[in-house]
Amino acid sequence: MGVGTVSQTRIPALELPRYGNGRLSGIRCIATQLKSDLPRESVLTAMAMQRLDVLAILTLTGSGFERRGGGGTGYVKEAYLAHLLPQGEGENQTQLDSPLAPVPYYVSSPMSLDVLSNQDFLDLVDGLEAEFQREFVALDVNSDQDRVLLVGVQTDKISTQRFEYGLAELGRLVDTAGGIVLQTLRQKRSRPHPQTVVGEGKTQEIALAAQTLGATLIVFDRSLSPAQVRNLETRIGVRVVDRTEVILDIFAQRAQSGAGKLQVELAQLEYSLPRLTGRGQAMSRLGGGIGTRGPGETKLETERRAIQRRIARLQQEVNQLQAHRARLRQRRQRQEVPTLAIVGYTNAGKSTLLNVLTASEIYAADQLFATLDPTSRRLTIPDAVTEEPQNIVITDTVGFIHELPPALIDAFRATLEEVTDADVLLHLVDLSHPAWQAQIQSVMEILTQMPITPGPALLAFNKIDSVDGETLRFAQEEYPQAVFISAANALGLETLRLRMAQLIDYANANQ
Repeated sequence: MGVGTVSQTRIPALELPRYGNGRLSGIRCIATQLKSDLPRESVLTAMAMQRLDVLAILTLTGSGFERRGGGGTGYVKEAYLAHLLPQGEGENQTQLDSPLAPVPYYVSSPMSLDVLSNQDFLDLVDGLEAEFQREFVALDVNSDQDRVLLVGVQTDKISTQRFEYGLAELGRLVDTAGGIVLQTLRQKRSRPHPQTVVGEGKTQEIALAAQTLGATLIVFDRSLSPAQVRNLETRIGVRVVDRTEVILDIFAQRAQSGAGKLQVELAQLEYSLPRLTGRGQAMSRLGGGIGTRGPGETKLETERRAIQRRIARLQQEVNQLQAHRARLRQRRQRQEVPTLAIVGYTNAGKSTLLNVLTASEIYAADQLFATLDPTSRRLTIPDAVTEEPQNIVITDTVGFIHELPPALIDAFRATLEEVTDADVLLHLVDLSHPAWQAQIQSVMEILTQMPITPGPALLAFNKIDSVDGETLRFAQEEYPQAVFISAANALGLETLRLRMAQLIDYANANQ
């Protein structure tokens, strides 16, 4: 028995007698109130979040009789009975004023305590659970896809436009990773809450939305600390990940070559190492004091050391990969073959452009991070001075993204060196994207973080066939030295080849 307010008596999800979308929790709750009103929103929210079997609300009179020895006791004036309903049943459902989808639950009209006590609760709960189980089985047909709730936090440093672009991009990332976005929740804060990012009230709203919509995953639009993830999962009862983890998952799915898989595994291990603590009851920490001393090492320490050894081995292999690619580049330099690297935001059309220019068949799709491994091809273009044909090596590199996770930058340094060692860069921009200006800025910020300053760059705007005339004119006025093309429809490619030759000639003259 728990006695206290709604928040004080809440039971952690993992400690409930039963847990799962197909079951009720196995707990019946009695709540009291002094006003003859419908149950408070906080009480009904707690019922939905805890999936209580039933909730009985007793309205007490303000005064009653005096017990012998003191202590006032009120009378039960009336009672309400509330319980959850399957999603399909909405005839008697009560809806609260909330931005969320209506919570399907039933609240009875006022009844006497005698009527309430004669209710056959076992029969009621058995019937409800049978309906929930059928509903759960129907949802489980697509269980290979995560049902995702997106959470965005807008601080004072982020403009509304950039915040919305970021949320839209996060939705595309989730879709690329194979999830289904059910709903997006937003919050404005001066700064993130140190424990839960969003604060206690919003955390309860997220938990209620997850329970109502049957979400299996909560994705935040920012990086979360290990402590924040643990706090949120404890309060919400659903797995919580951040934007970085979604990107890592996409990289893990997209990696095809041995080198790509190697670098993705290294990035995932470096990301997960500080997040081991609290992942499951078996990983208890070795501490000091009464009750913490044991016969030996904990599973957590064993797991951490195994991961550290694996990271060290992968780091060695990445270094070998780095040295191998450096030798290949040196061989090209000895042959005096100019090199050009295509860089740009993910899904800007880099692979499509390489296919069109070199008649290749590299995988290209309208997806974020469709290709990860750098691919080099030989391309013949006219010399800028003599107009004689000359061969160059053109390389398609991994796409950039706003706030590229540090773990990926470190793990993919062997790939990113293809950018820094190239003679010139071709910065490809998707002009049809509404945030193309912010994408240019994000790519430039990543390029400035490179350990070696990249060579001169040519700006090329792609997908001009998908934009209106006003956007095209604005880009031409802002970037008069840029090239405007459509890789998919082979528009402007001759001009592009000429400008690439001029840039390579300029780079050679200034070496």
